[in-house]
Amino acid sequence: MNVNRPWWRPDGFAVYAVIYLTFIYLPVLFLPLFSFNKSKYIAFPLKGFTFQWYEKMINTPDLLEALMNSVKVGVAVAVVSTMFGLLAAKAVTRYRIPGQGPVLGFIMVPLVIPGIILAIALLILITQLDIPLSLWTVGFAHMLLCTPFAMLVLISRMEGFDKSLEEAALDLGEGAWMTFWRVTFPIVLPGIIASLLLTFTISFDEFVLAFFLTSTDPTLPIYIWSSLRFPTKIPPVLALGATIFVLSFVVVSFAEWIRRRGVKLESSSGI
Repeated sequence: MNVNRPWWRPDGFAVYAVIYLTFIYLPVLFLPLFSFNKSKYIAFPLKGFTFQWYEKMINTPDLLEALMNSVKVGVAVAVVSTMFGLLAAKAVTRYRIPGQGPVLGFIMVPLVIPGIILAIALLILITQLDIPLSLWTVGFAHMLLCTPFAMLVLISRMEGFDKSLEEAALDLGEGAWMTFWRVTFPIVLPGIIASLLLTFTISFDEFVLAFFLTSTDPTLPIYIWSSLRFPTKIPPVLALGATIFVLSFVVVSFAEWIRRRGVKLESSSGI
């Protein structure tokens, strides 16, 4: 972008960016708007302002149970996937592994397989093993999907600092665990947080795997899908969506603050 160009004469890239962001985020802004609409139908004109849908959201046990199911699965998947991704990223960036290329390609396969194919394959496998469908099977499938994402995020982070810092700690008498905890962990912490947020988000809103592998305990996307046929169930879902949108904005802002803080610490320490 030309810095000398007047603000009232933006270049093509700025116009494209504005149009793109408007196309992406403008529909999302209608979510909180309709959550305050007095009518149960999602349509203009608005019938009035009300908080009744938020009250109904709080008093809808099935909706809250589906939300808690998604949160429990998402948190567990985020923690486990990030742990596996961190171990794999450390192995890839610190050691020479025979057949590293094919191994990495095999781990990344879930990223390129269509979700419905992966879901059907896992359903057949779980059925053949006589494992009952539950939130555990959903969590396992989500972990299989999220671990490659965590690994990619953490590989990029662990390749970004000087390995001699770990070697210096080992030379000074620290063990492998304390070297990781006192040297490696603080440096890769922004990547760990980014991995946790990314994998939680992927698990939280994943639909296809949950649709095939869940049982009587639906996750939130399954509950929302089943509610689309009933207009009276939609407004509380909109209220919940608006609440999640606000909370997500707060979490993302906090994560960005953590990232900027990590960059400042790196620049001040000369890493």
